[in-house]
Amino acid sequence: MEKHLNSTSNKKGQLTIERREFLKKAGGFAIMGLFGTSFFTSCSDDTEDPINVDANSEGINIDGDTITIDLNLIEELNSSGGWLLITQAQTLVVNDGEIKALTSVCTHSNCDRNWSLNNGNFRCSCHGSVFTTDGEVVTGPATRPLTQFDVALDNDIITITK
Repeated sequence: MEKHLNSTSNKKGQLTIERREFLKKAGGFAIMGLFGTSFFTSCSDDTEDPINVDANSEGINIDGDTITIDLNLIEELNSSGGWLLITQAQTLVVNDGEIKALTSVCTHSNCDRNWSLNNGNFRCSCHGSVFTTDGEVVTGPATRPLTQFDVALDNDIITITK
């Protein structure tokens, strides 16, 4: 009587360069599809980077919870679409037809220096949360809005009260 053995054979060889390149690209696309492209672009720059200013900037005064901005010296806010990130005060200031001020501390992960303004929305580039200029969440991972501060405009002086 004959015995039939199940045997497995191993083969050795090398992939062609074209096959290797195909597998690298296919694997990359599979990973992007699995995680989404935002995973890979969350640290990328948007087109409109902030004008970073601090307490030493001429035209900006920070006194406790009050920030004053002289529009004669800080001209970025004189037209719609202009905006500032005041790093020492952790404050975003934007002119979207009216002057608004928000905390720059993202409600998702407390990042406070990685902001851009694109298509009328603020984007925290730490993890990709997007907020309106009123602070409302457009897309997460943040689930809570940014705190909006009181703003008064008297002649060419903006006063922000936190």
